[in-house]
Amino acid sequence: MSGKKVMFVCRANSCRSQMAEGFGRNFAKSTGIDVTSCGLAASVVNQRAVGVMQDIGIDISGHSSKCIDSFDPSEYDVVISMCGCGASVPDAWRQRPVFRDWNLDDPPALVDSEPKVFERVRDEVRSLVQALVEEVST
Repeated sequence: MSGKKVMFVCRANSCRSQMAEGFGRNFAKSTGIDVTSCGLAASVVNQRAVGVMQDIGIDISGHSSKCIDSFDPSEYDVVISMCGCGASVPDAWRQRPVFRDWNLDDPPALVDSEPKVFERVRDEVRSLVQALVEEVST
């Protein structure tokens, strides 16, 4: 299924979806899968997310936060909601061939928002994105 387009959606496109885009681009390098991310609203990329990704050799420091309204849902085959906010994602996005809602914790929103929380969520995102890329590329 090369040539597929994947969109990772989150509330603010600042942390989880940015990590997913970084992993997706890394895992999909030779597959022809195009990966991007956006938020229901745009904000800024969380610097702790940038740091935990750099810790494992993936640079997302050049990423920017983007709003879902800047994209055309008909151009995407796979849409992943990162935050359990799937019901808030506009209908046109939820009606794509593949739509999933992963409902991952939001590290900046957690009381114990220590680096270990960002690392745990990063590792969860890595596992899910790797499996998704393998699924979509076969």
